[in-house]
Amino acid sequence: MQEHHLTVPCTARYLTLGSPGPHTTDVWFVCHGYGQLARHFLADFEVLASPSRCIVAPEGRSLFYTNHRRREVGASWMTREDRLTAIGDYVRLLDQVYERVFARLHRSSVTVHVLGFSQGGATATRWVSLGRVAANRLILWGELLPPDLDLDAAWGKLEDARLTFVLGNDDRYVDGARFEQMESQLLDHDIPYECIRYDGGHWIDPEVLLSLAPQ
Repeated sequence: MQEHHLTVPCTARYLTLGSPGPHTTDVWFVCHGYGQLARHFLADFEVLASPSRCIVAPEGRSLFYTNHRRREVGASWMTREDRLTAIGDYVRLLDQVYERVFARLHRSSVTVHVLGFSQGGATATRWVSLGRVAANRLILWGELLPPDLDLDAAWGKLEDARLTFVLGNDDRYVDGARFEQMESQLLDHDIPYECIRYDGGHWIDPEVLLSLAPQ
């Protein structure tokens, strides 16, 4: 048995709040979590809506029924099956979204925030580390760095990206021991970071989100 890979054209979907233009001061790329759709996830960011802000929500390419009875659909960025191929695919997808947005903007005139929630946190981290995005801030909400991330290779990108973790005190998906291990690795690599804690679980808290946005 032999495994083969074939690269084919495909259509990806992304949604936006606000339109990039000469008035734009900051752009947010927000990556949803497992089982979410971009349009539902983007609704959490309506509190950030501003004439000077463009929020871009790409969507994972793997769509599936999260509830067959109700025919509810969600998306995923990847699974453990053929994972390296999936990572390469979504990094290229996000690069193309980035290039399309900045076809209408001068990169030097805006601040770029990359936010990943839950599974989207690993996606956002790999994109910042491997892709063409130049992020001013990387926000991982309800997620830590991917355990297989090569910090030796990624430290320059992460050092420049103002790495920020946003973690709910009641978030059962964030492992405390893993967080301590990750902290130690970040310190060993001299990668600065900040951690914002809030009273809540595995969701986007609107007040905390507002506090992250430039006023």
